[in-house]
Amino acid sequence: MPARPVHDGLFTDTHLIGGRCAACERYHFPAASICPSCGADEITRVALSETGTLWGWTAVTAPPPGYGGEVPFGFGVVELPEGLRVITRLEEADPAKLSFGMPVQFALAPLHTDDDGNQVVTYTFTPAGGT
Repeated sequence: MPARPVHDGLFTDTHLIGGRCAACERYHFPAASICPSCGADEITRVALSETGTLWGWTAVTAPPPGYGGEVPFGFGVVELPEGLRVITRLEEADPAKLSFGMPVQFALAPLHTDDDGNQVVTYTFTPAGGT
């Protein structure tokens, strides 16, 4: 079955796609045409690191409006080596199995099948080395 991203331009099979400002050299996600830090418009699209550190987390046990995937799932904040904190889905849904500073790695997760029969995937982070 063909797969498609939940939103074009956010990620590839191996990493998130962010932006890096030529003026202030800060990274941001998702990539934007104007730097959210300084307002400059010289942005380069960059591959962000595949690994990070878990900063905060919770479990989503009720599906948000319009969400077609399964619950529960984890939801949290991951800091990447670029100094950027990303709000993201987490593959581990049990908060007791997660801890502050835990190393995590980028992954893809299926969400649902669309009306055309395509599997819709999103980005997620999973504990490095499994749980």
